[in-house]
Amino acid sequence: MKEHTPEFLDDLKVIIERHDEEEAKKAIADLHPADIAELYQDLDLEEAEFLYKLLDDETAADVLMELDEDDRHKLLSDMTAEDIARQVVHLDTDDAVDIIQELDADERDEILAQIDDVEQAGDIIDLLQYDEDTAGGLMSTEMIVVNENWSMPQCIQEMRRQAESLDDIYYVYVVDNDYRLLGVLPLKKMLTHPSVSKIKHVMETDPIVVKTDTPIDDLTLDFEKYDLVAMPVVDSIGRLVGQITVDDVMDEAREQSERDYQLASGLSGDVDADDSVLAQTRARIPWLLIGIASGILASVILSTFESQLAAVTTLALFIPIIGGTGGNVGVQASAIVVQGLANGSLDIKEFASQLGKEVLIGLLNATIIAGVVFLYNLVMLPGEFAVTLSVAVSLFAVVMFATILGTVVPLTLEKLKINPALATGPFIQISNDIVGLIIYVQIATFFLKIFSN
Repeated sequence: MKEHTPEFLDDLKVIIERHDEEEAKKAIADLHPADIAELYQDLDLEEAEFLYKLLDDETAADVLMELDEDDRHKLLSDMTAEDIARQVVHLDTDDAVDIIQELDADERDEILAQIDDVEQAGDIIDLLQYDEDTAGGLMSTEMIVVNENWSMPQCIQEMRRQAESLDDIYYVYVVDNDYRLLGVLPLKKMLTHPSVSKIKHVMETDPIVVKTDTPIDDLTLDFEKYDLVAMPVVDSIGRLVGQITVDDVMDEAREQSERDYQLASGLSGDVDADDSVLAQTRARIPWLLIGIASGILASVILSTFESQLAAVTTLALFIPIIGGTGGNVGVQASAIVVQGLANGSLDIKEFASQLGKEVLIGLLNATIIAGVVFLYNLVMLPGEFAVTLSVAVSLFAVVMFATILGTVVPLTLEKLKINPALATGPFIQISNDIVGLIIYVQIATFFLKIFSN
């Protein structure tokens, strides 16, 4: 296989510039579809289209699936419905649905009308009805299905027939005459029971299944929990309608992880490094403007504290510590909760117990942090006991508030069906900055009045 080196890319661009189709075909002949898709990131649209048109339909379909969504959209926009349909037929139904979902309704209908295989077109239409964030929207209909009443020789013969149209075989599903899922037939049983009278006598019953309306997040946890490579999908009355494979789940988990990371970083949209300047600006600016607003609010709060700061300038030195500590503690607490919700180790039903646990952790952290700073200031600021006490008590209160906020917010968001990853980003940081400053101002004012009398 050719290595994707700068030299190889330069040679390929020269070949494309000469419009040498034969040389171009030779250059990419040994490349995996994923490697061809990676090449497209370094080619302009015209070069990518030239290369893409040289691929056979099956390879072109695989490359299409491997492309970044934006790059794929650019290629699709310049393709006819007939071209798209000719490639879609080489994809599994779940992948075909992913492609077609990116197009508008008129284009979808035109492409589906171009698919000669009525059964495949019907399967795609059925899958398009499901929410893309559920098991039904992620499943494919390609799988091997046998009847419980078949003999082993009949089962093997039917499996061979069905396998001709499949790329991979994960499980053999056993259904009744109404297509209700009854069990799974292990391949080992086929070898050890070659003459069994009926499949139902050797199948494994009660397989782990998922319903079409199950959210993808729950589905990901099941795959991890049971170490599955595939999972059958059933409708509300238990009929087998499809299967989900581990590669699809991994793709979804990666995309969800990217979305959560961006949300926690203060990005309001799904963006990539190669997106346009305008697109990235739109994604970044909302939280930046909110940050500016919180900064203005902080200056207003400090203005009410102006006389105290003028009289005791040392107080101003600890404002960054108060804000920074509160923000760090809040992000830590929320990150633990969000991680627990994501991997299933924490359930929303455990709201009270988790809050109680975090309060205890907060008390320990607050005591240690306040104690260290109190002792430091006691030594370094002799004669300014009011400041020493104000900072220590403020830090204790801020750490406790940040711990509780960082725990309650993601749990509440989860209960409201809002992505709790929002709680690990600027939301918590800004909230703690403002509230921490208010706490510091009020406590400092209180102690300054006491010690000035």
